[in-house]
Amino acid sequence: MSDATKKTVKVTQVGSPIGRKPGQRETLIGLGLNKMHRSRELEDTPAVQGMIRKVAHLVKVG
Repeated sequence: MSDATKKTVKVTQVGSPIGRKPGQRETLIGLGLNKMHRSRELEDTPAVQGMIRKVAHLVKVG
């Protein structure tokens, strides 16, 4: 696949990791999110989908 045909997903952090399990905070950092209302365009891979599922209550996908 060329770069133009790769699927991406936009993820925005809407919840705070304060008081959450350490693994959830680390997952947010792995997604490139560490402050409220930050957004990232990420490649839509199974690994990224799993990370999003782990912190689904803290992020908005769109």
